[in-house]
Amino acid sequence: MGLFSKKSSSKPSVNGDSRSIDSGRFRASEKPNVPNGGRAPVSSTPKAAMIPEIALPKPPDPMLDPAAYLRSIYAVRERSTLVMQKARRNQLAHFTVDMEKFRDTASFVVSIIKRDYAPNYASIPAHGRWQHFEVGGRPRIDQLIQSWPSTVDVQERTRRLIDLFLVSVLLDAGAGPQWKYKSKESGRMYRRSEGIAVASLEMFKAGTFSSEPTKPCQVDGTALRRLQVETLARGLQATDENPIAGLEGRTGLLTRLGEALSNQELFGKTARPGNMLDYLLSHPSTQASSVPIVLLPTLWAVLMDGLSGIWPTTRTQIDGVALGDSWPCSSMPHSPPAEPWETIVPFHKLTQWLTYSLMAPMTKLLNIHFAGSELMTGLPEYRNGGLLVDTGLLTLKSEDIKRGLAAYQQNAMRKGQPNMEVVPLFTADDDVIVEWRAVTVGFLDELLVEVNRLLGLRGGDSLSLAQMLEAGTWKGGRELAEVSRPNTKEPPIMILSDGTVF
Repeated sequence: MGLFSKKSSSKPSVNGDSRSIDSGRFRASEKPNVPNGGRAPVSSTPKAAMIPEIALPKPPDPMLDPAAYLRSIYAVRERSTLVMQKARRNQLAHFTVDMEKFRDTASFVVSIIKRDYAPNYASIPAHGRWQHFEVGGRPRIDQLIQSWPSTVDVQERTRRLIDLFLVSVLLDAGAGPQWKYKSKESGRMYRRSEGIAVASLEMFKAGTFSSEPTKPCQVDGTALRRLQVETLARGLQATDENPIAGLEGRTGLLTRLGEALSNQELFGKTARPGNMLDYLLSHPSTQASSVPIVLLPTLWAVLMDGLSGIWPTTRTQIDGVALGDSWPCSSMPHSPPAEPWETIVPFHKLTQWLTYSLMAPMTKLLNIHFAGSELMTGLPEYRNGGLLVDTGLLTLKSEDIKRGLAAYQQNAMRKGQPNMEVVPLFTADDDVIVEWRAVTVGFLDELLVEVNRLLGLRGGDSLSLAQMLEAGTWKGGRELAEVSRPNTKEPPIMILSDGTVF
């Protein structure tokens, strides 16, 4: 049977067990330890649709294959839990924890959510790239879809959006405080994530990522392999006077993506990200019900394994296998004597951001349901983490403040780097940042429970984690940064970015 051949009627139509932690090691358990009763972060499935219980694959056994385990979605929450246990006892290496501020943090998040969505909390979209494209209230993705002729069927429309969203997310590392983008279509100026979203959309429509002049609205490996720093700089309007952080890193990420897309099993003969749709729908684990049901770990494997070659080779490795966004952390248990893998905390922030973002077009256009999406965690990045610092829940210890301020002053001497509203600065692999990110994952889970309690939402009416990220913590972290540091709008702790993590 051909790679994307039509399957039997047992496959879906598309018209229009986890583990627990014990002293840093594993023992089998029945249910994944997730908040909110396991409600899925992304779903627009009609309530009338009956979604059967789906058994999820077990995570890899870290004692047999530690690299596979640390690359799995299961490992993110489970490993971060060990750092979170120390946070509850105020035993972190780099931060003091004031649990009396936890309620204040939750109340602030609730105030943001109520301000923007009360009383219609069900209208809160799941966290994802789609909303960034709609900056300024303009439904750019809907307009993009409407611009395509009716001969472009719903599956190809979905493929095109996957193409766009994947490239846009990979470009969406921190842009820095100085960069801005002037839309060629509206003339309006945008910054940060929304600016990169608009810029990537306009490059997509112009055919920057396509090797076929007659098919500009696609992304393919041939075009990405040819991508030059100068081309991306022009598309992002990056200059010495309008610098964007990590331009070379972003370009390298996309050119390596071009190489990764040569995997025909996942991305087809045309080497397009969107062809993963065909792979997912024809996968043996995908089930037909009232809607197509794709297992979240199947999508995760496509992104983690299929894109493994795009991440810098200098990242943490186990047995010669690159682990991506995974880092040693001094707060991990050291007794009993730990195996090398047990000192590592994985985050896979960009892969999670991709997963959240790619589920949206597949759900909205094809009504695909993703079983196991409750395995996803809150994103361990500087907006969610900055919220915890700016509300006083976390405070960086004095020795680390001194070290971080010295690094900031040194970095400020470089052209284009911020030199006002001084805050501690660290590289992404610094133990301060790794610990900060780990407790961010843990506190986001705990905030979800408290936020739903304060909102009076229970059962099926409760917010999902992805909804809280979208309407509360990420937005709240950004707004606090804007108030606390109005000139730079930077987080309370800066991370020196290479354009491939944040």
